[in-house]
Amino acid sequence: MQPRHPAPADALPPAGAPVPADAPGPPTDGAPVDHAVGLAHFNSLPFAAAEAAFLECCGSLRWAHRMAAHRPYPDLGALLAASDEAGYDLAPSDIAEALAAEPAPCLHHDAPRAAHLALRAAHAAYESRFGHTFVICLDAYGPSQHVDQVLAGIRVRMEHEVDEERAVTAEELRRLARSRIVELVTADLGR
Repeated sequence: MQPRHPAPADALPPAGAPVPADAPGPPTDGAPVDHAVGLAHFNSLPFAAAEAAFLECCGSLRWAHRMAAHRPYPDLGALLAASDEAGYDLAPSDIAEALAAEPAPCLHHDAPRAAHLALRAAHAAYESRFGHTFVICLDAYGPSQHVDQVLAGIRVRMEHEVDEERAVTAEELRRLARSRIVELVTADLGR
């Protein structure tokens, strides 16, 4: 449902858009974030460590292997473009593997019990209809809007035919991977 490591709402451009080296990331002291430092560190990781990091972005071993094998990436835009390309090439079994690796939906402990129950019921109905967990990228929304957006998303997507929902799910996985990659490269800045 949510990114494993939530990225800020403005962290990602639309899929396929070019990303400058100073693409937005977590808040800093007001200066633009230069992803080159984090990317350079990431490019220098041993293959197994890079592959494991990519698996945190998308749970498909084939996708993670391909992403790690194509390093070094010259800039964040190239890395995100490679992520999109690898995502579009995923076979149904790869998508199933990635969906199986997605974390269970969670709310803050102080969320009302009714919100927990509604979310659990909606997810159960979705999984019963489509046979996999519901995924949605929530980068455009603040944490206070997540429950409403997930519930609205499930309600809308329950109306989809199986093939249509398969396509939407694959796109949401690509969006989540992009978000997590930005987080990954930005996290390397602190090392």
